[in-house]
Amino acid sequence: MPEDKRNINAEVIAVYPNKVKISVDDLSKFVATDEQVEKLKVGSYLEIADDDNHKLIAIIESYSILVDEKKATGRSFIIEANPLGIIEDKAFTRGGDSLTIPPTKVVPAKKSDIEAVFNASIKDEEKFYFSRLGQDLSIKTPVNGNKFFNKHFAIVGSTGSGKSHTVAKILQNAVSAKKGQYNGLNNSHVVLFDIHGEYKKAFPKANHIDSQNIKIPYWLFDSDELGDLFIESNEDNSHNQVSQFRYAVTENKKKENPSLPQDKIYFDSPLKFKIDEVITYIKNMNNEFINKKDNRNPTTKSGEAIKKRIPKYFENILEFEKISSDYVNGPYSGDFERFILRLETIRNNPRLKFLFDSAESLRLEDILRQFFGYAEPNSNITVIDLSGIPFEVLSITVSLISRILFEFGYYYKKLLNEDIDCETPLLLVYEEAHKYVPRSDLVKYRASKTAIERIAKEGRKYGVTLGIVSQRPSEISETIFSQCNNFIAMRLTNPDDQNYVKRLLPDSLGNLTDTLPSLKTGEALIIGDSMVLPSIVKIDKCTEHEPSSNDIPYIEIWQEQWKNVSFSTIITEWEK
Repeated sequence: MPEDKRNINAEVIAVYPNKVKISVDDLSKFVATDEQVEKLKVGSYLEIADDDNHKLIAIIESYSILVDEKKATGRSFIIEANPLGIIEDKAFTRGGDSLTIPPTKVVPAKKSDIEAVFNASIKDEEKFYFSRLGQDLSIKTPVNGNKFFNKHFAIVGSTGSGKSHTVAKILQNAVSAKKGQYNGLNNSHVVLFDIHGEYKKAFPKANHIDSQNIKIPYWLFDSDELGDLFIESNEDNSHNQVSQFRYAVTENKKKENPSLPQDKIYFDSPLKFKIDEVITYIKNMNNEFINKKDNRNPTTKSGEAIKKRIPKYFENILEFEKISSDYVNGPYSGDFERFILRLETIRNNPRLKFLFDSAESLRLEDILRQFFGYAEPNSNITVIDLSGIPFEVLSITVSLISRILFEFGYYYKKLLNEDIDCETPLLLVYEEAHKYVPRSDLVKYRASKTAIERIAKEGRKYGVTLGIVSQRPSEISETIFSQCNNFIAMRLTNPDDQNYVKRLLPDSLGNLTDTLPSLKTGEALIIGDSMVLPSIVKIDKCTEHEPSSNDIPYIEIWQEQWKNVSFSTIITEWEK
């Protein structure tokens, strides 16, 4: 009989469609045939081989210890592992659990085989690096850069898990990569919505936009955004407000754009209009009297009959007064008192001046160049600091920027040749995404949810993808989160967040997801289309510039000498 070369120290005792159970007599002898990667633990890789050319790679999910006095060590081990894929003729293929009965050998995976698994199935030009294998930091774990960026991804983790550093590292690597030798920027385009103002330090050469220099005119808002800004939806007569406001805005756009086909101008058209003239129109509608004996035409205090309200109602606030029994209230007389107050309050709010100042002089091209990184100097990354944007307009600000960038991609593609899908792929990264796309039906979130959900469902076709970053994934719109194809899950301590992520992850990982609450800072579980194997990795550190998200060393600062605070300086900044 031929010599039995099976490794009888470890043998497969059960094979299921999604699990392999292995019995190990002596862990001290359970080593790889050449180089040992590291001591075995949950998340380590195993090779289960029929022969040298056919190996099943599995990842350890759990292990248990059995007391057995008959054995020399007094105990044995049962390892449960999740099969991941097959190495055959040095090529790795995901899936497949075909093993002869019984398998011939079970050993910890060799470092060379693990490197082959992560590298062999991704073309060199598609490899994108930002992490290393958690079990062995000498093994780089590339993702397929095309599959990572041309599909939406999510980065989730509790406060202090390393999300901001992960975002910074991924984007820093993306904007620095070049194919070939050339001077200047590569062709990457990223817009980062920074809700806490922590990424300016990480990207010192980025195009930085905040409430002081943002170019975002009110006239570019669509119907939902204008409604969220100006209309009080819970008022009894809000339908009258909506109808007259829509009419006034549409007619004012026609007035301000006489060279365009008037029948092609709608309420949603991205054309200039004057909000002050719209407010004047609403005031005149609220105050007017009509003459019931003169075809019910509005008639002023001086007796002037107004045959057409437009454009006269845009020009001046007219005086109306009932001077005879022939004069009766107009159809909306007195209905818009609160509406006018709201319009004027918003229009004159100094915190919202960025919406109205210079609005008439701005062009759509200037606005697009600003957000797309083509304002001088050009920049790969545009960091939008939302920390100074008033909360009441945060949703519509994010909505407008997201929407016009998506629509730019849509119209850009229409102009390209059929054999070119996109010349300037764009990534929109939403830091603390649960702040403006929550699982909520409240009106104040409607605009941003509508815009970002549309990108989640349609953006990839036009070269616009999403990066969703959050510490509370359970509070994010499920429509948006479920569209993500790649996940970087860092430490999550909230049970609701853990369960939510487990439910949405596309791979069946069994107990591997149970490591989420115990991951170290900077460690992550990466899973999705771009990753060859779902793996626990260590995110590379930012080599030069880190985001301003480090924990404050309370006890060290408290032990320093008392500091005098300039309250007046802080209040001056506060009141800007």
